[in-house]
Amino acid sequence: MLSRKDFIKLGAAVSVASVASKLQSGTPNRKKGPVVVSTWDFGMEANAAAWAILSSGGYSLDAIVEGVAVPERDPKVNTVGLGGFPDRDGRVTLDACIMDEQLNCGSVACLEYIVHPAAVARLVMEKTPHVMLTGEGALRFALEQGFKKENLLTPQAEAAWKEWLKKAEYEPKPNWELNHDTIGMLALDQQSRLAGVCTTSGMAWKMHGRVGDSPIIGAGLYVDGEVGGATCSGLGEEMIRIAASHSVVEAMRSGKSAQAACEAVIRRYYKRRGDKAHGKQLCLLAMDNAGNVGAFSLMPGFVYSVNCNGTNEVRKAAYLLDE
Repeated sequence: MLSRKDFIKLGAAVSVASVASKLQSGTPNRKKGPVVVSTWDFGMEANAAAWAILSSGGYSLDAIVEGVAVPERDPKVNTVGLGGFPDRDGRVTLDACIMDEQLNCGSVACLEYIVHPAAVARLVMEKTPHVMLTGEGALRFALEQGFKKENLLTPQAEAAWKEWLKKAEYEPKPNWELNHDTIGMLALDQQSRLAGVCTTSGMAWKMHGRVGDSPIIGAGLYVDGEVGGATCSGLGEEMIRIAASHSVVEAMRSGKSAQAACEAVIRRYYKRRGDKAHGKQLCLLAMDNAGNVGAFSLMPGFVYSVNCNGTNEVRKAAYLLDE
């Protein structure tokens, strides 16, 4: 016959086993292959480049740097890298950050003359004791690491800037890709290693020196291999206010799915900002450490690209407010 002490021990053991069983049964099964997701439709080509590495068993960190290098070097993409629209002084300044599953991270802001800021951000992470380098210091570091100094202001971007100067009106518009945008990318490799990157030329016609959310760890990007990762697009100032990507990851940590976490952060933002939220766009993209994806935006228009098991497609995100 069990003593009261033995009965309590047995009850506790059964309780722990029951909870463990529920947690295990509720954990999503890992995907049978790698997954890579990115913001916007031009993420399709970026995903394809990343997939070439992931599908051969490569490291997610290598994949994302190679992936976003595609729009960074494409002069037709006016919001990232070469060909990005300049600030109101006619200077193209780039921002980027990168993060792996072990909380290692690197960032550059207000970087000029270098086509691939995401690759520079990785070297900040791997070769310096710092997380962020800015301006002249970031450029000096990039040149020391072998990057070439190039003119980022294309004839098309310069013509657009000169046309803007005629009125010099600064009015960010939701989903107007010619004004501002980013590419954020998250990837899970075959060894279940998660990594993320965010890179942009920032808002067109911004004040020189302006920095948005894209190079800020926790705002434009956050990754934690124990939980998942998130990245953003839209009006950077608003993303910074709510530490958007970190908020999404913490919502997943509390038990929400990637989709529910994105929705919760957007809804909380709208509740806090009220009328100040109207006319602004916030877009969130997340992936948990099992490869399950979620996306949500404040206003309609956000699309994102997903490559899972070799199927590359663009999806429309659900949203909170009508235009």
